[in-house]
Amino acid sequence: MPYYVYIMSNRTRTIYTGVTSNLEGRVAQHKAKKIDGFTKKYDITSLVYYEELRTALEAISREKQLKSFRRAKKMALIKSLNPKWQDLAEDWETDAP
Repeated sequence: MPYYVYIMSNRTRTIYTGVTSNLEGRVAQHKAKKIDGFTKKYDITSLVYYEELRTALEAISREKQLKSFRRAKKMALIKSLNPKWQDLAEDWETDAP
């Protein structure tokens, strides 16, 4: 089963980094604002970056690494793969669990 590290953002480019084994379901939860906390408070609903990893341990380790990055380094990482900061999940049709 793959695991994912992901970065979500809002229109002002506030960013949130997370980890999950169900990327589509987790993104749907964020978009539907079903998770109380940071992403709901700051209207963070756009998936702007993600990586697929083989194990939960690898994903958690990578998440910790990304969270340790300074903001500029996270922004450069996103920009390297998604220069227009498009919502990578814009066309996904999933219901939030």
